[in-house]
Amino acid sequence: MDSALVYKSNALIEASYRLSVYEQRIILGCIAQVRRDEPLTDQRLYTVSAQQIADMTGTQLGTAYQNLKAASERLFRREVTLHEAPNGQGGAKVRLTRWVQEVVYQKDLGTIALRFSQPMVPYLSQLTEQFTRYALTDIARMESAHAIRLYELLCQWRDTGQREVSIEWLRNAFQLGDKYPAIKDFKKRVIQPSIEQINEHSPLWVKWDQRKTGRRVSHLVFTFGEKSPGEAGVSDNKHKPKRKSSRSAQGAIYGIPMSVIEAAAQPGESYEDAALRLLEEAARRKI
Repeated sequence: MDSALVYKSNALIEASYRLSVYEQRIILGCIAQVRRDEPLTDQRLYTVSAQQIADMTGTQLGTAYQNLKAASERLFRREVTLHEAPNGQGGAKVRLTRWVQEVVYQKDLGTIALRFSQPMVPYLSQLTEQFTRYALTDIARMESAHAIRLYELLCQWRDTGQREVSIEWLRNAFQLGDKYPAIKDFKKRVIQPSIEQINEHSPLWVKWDQRKTGRRVSHLVFTFGEKSPGEAGVSDNKHKPKRKSSRSAQGAIYGIPMSVIEAAAQPGESYEDAALRLLEEAARRKI
């Protein structure tokens, strides 16, 4: 799973749902197994093992096993509210559905197998234009489900380096309900820990600011970019938006040095697409 890529429609990235970090790991581990050159159906079982989770996250096998078992018992009941069609087509419809139609916990093997629900299939395949992709390893060591969600929202706008969202929209997307009604608690419990996790564990650096409507803080503004090769996570306040190493000869994309990407890029292919192609080719060689 080291070189696996996660593909999601933008509609799913912006959907409203709540999953624990281990439920996210199960779902994303299965999504990363969806082959782009094969049709996805709701009949196939995708399997994730406690050993894979332990290896991916750097946790003890026993801890991964217990958390995987508990997450599997909740996952079947989890819902997701989708506000758009998979490729932004078909008009504005709100669809309430479930992630999966079946979850199979295999105790002796320490594995979880799941079958995606039929309504979810188009949001994970048949993606022709409005979709987001990133490496599974980008979020593997994050311990916050909110950090994973925020990282996906930033990756959706990866080429722009900035994203502004209303706090009301973000709270709804994260399905926070009545939790953290005070803005100071929302920032302390949700936003700041997520920023720290992204800066520490992902290929992106990110800093954030807030915007007011009248006297009320109404929006958050995230500025982000690619880290330099081998850069460890540092405080978001030390990063400047001028750093755009994803397009720099000294930089890297998805951990692949720019020198390798430039040598492998095909005519008319962007550096990001070339990096993703190299990751996909590496993943296929391991199958």
